[in-house]
This record gives sequence, structure tokens and C-alpha cells, in this order.
Amino acid sequence: MDTTASNTLIRTNLEFLRRHAPFDRMEAEALRFLGERLATAFYPAEAEILIPEDGPPSFFYIVYRGKVQARQVGSIAVTEYSTLTLGPGEGFPIGAISAGRPSTNGYIAVEDSYCFQLPAADFLKLQELSPTFQLFCTRYIASLLNQSREQLQIQFSQRAAEQQTMTTSLSNLVKKAPIFVAPGLATRSALEKMVEAGVGCLAVAGEDEKPVGVLTQSDILKRIVLPGFDLTRPIADVMTTPPHTLHASASAYDAALEMATHGVRHILVVDTEDKLKGVISERDLFALQRIGLRQIRSGIESAADVQALQRASRDIRQLALNLLAQGIGAEQLTQFISALNDALTRRIIELNLNRHDLYGVEYAWLAFGSEGRHEQTLSTDQDNGILYVLPEWADKEPLKLRLLEFAKDVNNDLAACGFPLCEGNIMASNPDLCLTFDEWREKFGTWIREPHPEALLNATIFFDYRVLYGDEKLAHKLRHWLLSMTGGNPAFLKAMATNALDVSPPLGKIRDFVTDDDPRHPGTIDLKKFGARLFVDAARVLSLRTGVDATSTVQRLRQGGARIGMPAEELAAMADGFHFIQLLRLRHQHLDTDHGSSGDNRVKPDDLNELDRRILKEAFRQARKIQLRLKLDYQV
Repeated sequence: MDTTASNTLIRTNLEFLRRHAPFDRMEAEALRFLGERLATAFYPAEAEILIPEDGPPSFFYIVYRGKVQARQVGSIAVTEYSTLTLGPGEGFPIGAISAGRPSTNGYIAVEDSYCFQLPAADFLKLQELSPTFQLFCTRYIASLLNQSREQLQIQFSQRAAEQQTMTTSLSNLVKKAPIFVAPGLATRSALEKMVEAGVGCLAVAGEDEKPVGVLTQSDILKRIVLPGFDLTRPIADVMTTPPHTLHASASAYDAALEMATHGVRHILVVDTEDKLKGVISERDLFALQRIGLRQIRSGIESAADVQALQRASRDIRQLALNLLAQGIGAEQLTQFISALNDALTRRIIELNLNRHDLYGVEYAWLAFGSEGRHEQTLSTDQDNGILYVLPEWADKEPLKLRLLEFAKDVNNDLAACGFPLCEGNIMASNPDLCLTFDEWREKFGTWIREPHPEALLNATIFFDYRVLYGDEKLAHKLRHWLLSMTGGNPAFLKAMATNALDVSPPLGKIRDFVTDDDPRHPGTIDLKKFGARLFVDAARVLSLRTGVDATSTVQRLRQGGARIGMPAEELAAMADGFHFIQLLRLRHQHLDTDHGSSGDNRVKPDDLNELDRRILKEAFRQARKIQLRLKLDYQV
């Protein structure tokens, strides 16, 4: 081939590669190296491109045209668990060629296909030349996710440009040296220093400069003025301890989440040796956002009625939009939404306690389902209940009636604030879900002993509970009992695993995705039912099997998976897949619908850009992997 023709071919190859990740981000020198070393091979339909018997692969393949199917070795039948389909721009076999071992899959051309071939030695050299390509090969889905977030930021750059990003490190937000005093200093002297420095938060630190406490302006009235505190006593007697601290490398988002979760307005920033470096206030974070944490949190805490909380609920939604445009990941964003929604729910409960006499009653307000897992999106209804203790002296019926009347008002107020009443009546105002400890234990025990379909459905909802208000010890005791019952019941776990395999990832054998053929929703995928649920159900089985008391899906995957020996990188890829599906749900609910509408969980793959389609396909593959693990472990 003459030089002109060769250069033309290289340019054509590079034009193709630049349309696909990770080549679209690859360094120019590395991309040129790749383009010069590619050869093209044709494979007719049903041809074997690579099989394990070939030994260590001689080439890295990139699909140029057509479709290639990867089939697991030993799979006689082609099932949703044993195959995956690769399309243009996708490469194989990354793991085998990197490790210099035979492929564990066979790669077959589904239709007449063309593939680029890159010699194995050049593949390894390319990793040395390109950090981008090396990262892609080691953390495939995480690398794609970063690109997707960057695209989203560009898409909303005008909004994001109007505010500093919440990913800013705290070290960049600390503008001046911290004001602090020793714990033995007299309180009067400490207050004088606060006034002199003009600060609203005074840190208390030892000689080693490590913070041991904090005193804020809001503490002075209730702790010093009203009780008539002796100002000659040391500041250590009146300070808050331990203080809330974060390392300087943490982000503004981390500080906002800490404040939202614990209801504080100041965070002490420390260095790697835990020495005090500065103080971050809500005012500092407010400067980063048009609608900020201070505005929302203050609005919730000071709300005197439901109307004020309705405004706060709208602000939570707008803040989520700002954070999403800044590139905050789905895990952090859903935690942030949950933390603020928790605060809003608690305020609704507090307002209703002023109208209902529950003094002296031991109870816990429970959140179930996605709220119980800290995984609320922007389109969610209520799932809640009450766990209470019946005192020996009390008459059960009148007490339960008081709790139900209280719960009904709370449920209605939550509905007014954008959390619709549950159509299935999974609410604390339902007498069947306002139960004593023994009654909850009996209910759970019946489902475990007799795992019929309805019992399994109930388990998927109610076993994902956490306390939003009230006595956490009650719920912890119930969780301990629940894990002791399920961990030693293989029949129940097998039934839960079978239930988790009831829905498969919507991956096609020929087409990339299997979409809904319902005429009301043509060409769509329900990302809750056929996406998030796949990870949620599998992670729940892992947690019940291994005794993990966490309720969030990712924590269950990481902790439960580690306890049964799953590789950390495999678990990280599964977590990334779940996060991307959650991110798509949030984007669709918040950005692809009119502001203020409820949104839904349906997306059209054809409407996604090529990068997001590719990540979605990989996310579904990760769901398939965790399902395959259940299938093998429980022989279902």
C-alpha cells in the first residue's frame, strides 16, 4: 500500500476511533500509535473470532462493523446469563490479553462483521503510552462514568459556571487561620475572644492543636445565659464534644452532607495529622450555590407549618439540579437528597407531636424501601411504619389509636410536601404497620418460615428499614434478630435468590437492549424494575446471608460480597453499574421532565448519546454478573 493510501486509511481509522470511548479522550501520540498499527479482518456470521483453545490472545480486537457475541465456556444453551453482545467501538478481551492468559469466553460473529486487530505487544505498549487507556482497561465502567459526568457538566455548563463547584476541596475554602482556645480557658475569656475575632464558632483544641470541642453562638443562650452558667468555669464544661471534623482533602459536598445529616452549621477542618486548619460554615457553602444548604436547612428547622416545608421541598429539588449539573455522583446525590428529606420528615413529625400526646411512649418511625436504603430519587412515594413498645400499665387499643391518628397526620403532611400517599397503603397510618416489637418479629418470622410469593415481596420492602425518628435501639434489636433468623435459613435465602432472578437485565442477543413492547411506552426501559431492582434484590440476599446490617445497596454489595470472597474490583464495577442507573433515573426525573412534575423511571435507549448507551449496557452486564453469582450459589 502506497504512503498516500496508508495515510488515508489511518485517518479513516482515527475518525472512527474518536467517536468511541476511551479513544475519544486518548492522548494524540498514543492515538496515532494505535491508528498506525491496526489491521482490519473480516468475519462472516457464526465465525469464531477467538476461543479459549487458541491460548493467550495474539490480538486485541475492536469491533468496527457488525456484532460479536461473547459466550461463556461450557455454556451449551445460549441464555441471558451466558452471553453478551459487543457492538462498534467495543474491544475484547481486555482481561485475558492484559494477563497473558487464554480468554474465558468464546467470541463469535453474530453477523458479517469487521474487527480491527491490534497485536498483543502493541496493546501492552499502548497502556504504557496512554494513562487514559490504562485507566480504562483497569476500571472500565468507572472510566466511562467519569466521561459521562463530564458530558453532563458541559451540557449544563451555563448553570454550573454561575457557581463554584461543590467538589471544591475544603483546603481551598479555608481562607484564614483558625481561631481556637485551650479547653482549660475560662468561659468568660473564651467568649471575649469570640467577640474580638468576630466569629460565630469557636474551636477548642489541645496543645497538639487537635480539636476536642466547639462552642457556637447558638449554644451561648441555651447553655450559658439561660442556665446562669458560671463564666469562671473552663470552656470544656460547656463546649460540644466531640466536634464534627473533616479532613482538608474532603469536598464542599462532604461538608454539606455532614451538616445536613447531623443538623450542624459548622465543620472543623483538620490536616492529615488531625490538627486544626480552619472552620467551614454554612455561610461558606451557601456562597457556592444559588440555593444553598443554609437556606434549605434553616427553612426546614424554622418551619412553623406545612406551607413552609413545601417551599423547602421545592428547594431540595432545585439544589439537586445544581449538584447534578456540577457532576456530583449518583451515590452522593441520593445520600444528599435522603439527608435533607430525612430532616424534612423529622420536622413534620415534630410539628405533629405538638398536636398529639405521645409523651412517654417508646416508639420508632421507620422508613422502608428506597428511603430505608438511602436511595430516594426525585420521584418516590411514602413507605413507612411504626415500631413501639407497649408499657405494662397501658391499654393497647387506646395507645395504638393515638399512634395511628398521629401517623395519619404525618402521612398527609408528607403528601402535601411532595411524597405521595402509597397506593399499596404501606404507611404508618395502616394498623397492620403500626406494631409492637413482638408483632413485627412475628410478622417477619412468618415470612421467613413460609416464603410464598407475597411473603417474599413483603421481605423486599420491609427488610430494608431504618429509623427516621425515635428509639433506634428498638430497630437495632429487631435487625439483630432478623439477621440471626435469615442467616441460618438456607431455604428462605434460596427463595429470596429465586425471587431476585425473576427479572433479567434487558440485554438483547442481537440488539443492544430489549425494550418495552407496551404501546403506551414503546421503545423504553423501566430503569427501576429492570435496572436498579436487579442490584437491590441481589444485594439484599447477600446482606441477609452474611449478616450485614447495612441497608444501602452499595454497602451491602461491598460488605456482603467481601465476606463471601468476591474480588474488590468486581464489586467496585457492580457498584459503578448501580450508580449509573441511579444517575440516569435522576437525570430523567429532574432534567428530562418539566420542572415540578413527578417524572418516571422510563428512558429510551435510542435517545441516549453513544457514551451513555455504552455505559448502560455495561451496567446491565454487571447486574447479570451478580445475578449469575446468585444462580450458581443457590443452584436456581
